Amino acid sequence: MASHLALTYDRATRRADLAFARGGLVLDPTPLSPAIVSLLSDRRARPDDPLPLPAAPTLTPDVLNPRRGWVGDALDAEGQRCGSRLWLLNRERETNQVRNRAELYAREALAWAVPLGLSVTAEWLERGVRAGAVAGVLAYRACIGRDEVLV
Repeated sequence: MASHLALTYDRATRRADLAFARGGLVLDPTPLSPAIVSLLSDRRARPDDPLPLPAAPTLTPDVLNPRRGWVGDALDAEGQRCGSRLWLLNRERETNQVRNRAELYAREALAWAVPLGLSVTAEWLERGVRAGAVAGVLAYRACIGRDEVLV
């Protein structure tokens, strides 16, 4: 398997960054870093996907490009897409249907890992409403071969 630039993921802030050691970038021979990119990057929404309402009525990325996605996907002759549609669930309620869609979207984003052995699960870690907004926290667990990704 090829090596990739290693990413570290901070579950508390829900952010990933390049890993450094001794002043240089770290290489990762596992599928973990590509999985983090696949899950945390926004895939373009399909024409039939219901879009979440913009967070604010100002000129935000949600308003300027409501279907999101990477512009480079348009150049892929095979029609493959980068990222996941998990962002579509940002303002959804804490239901089993939403959890099932999360698993579906994660499997779709990690389709490249099926030959390596892929299993995906999602579960609600936190439930409840705070200040009138949905406050649920949905966690994803993807196992690729013997490696595990927790997001």
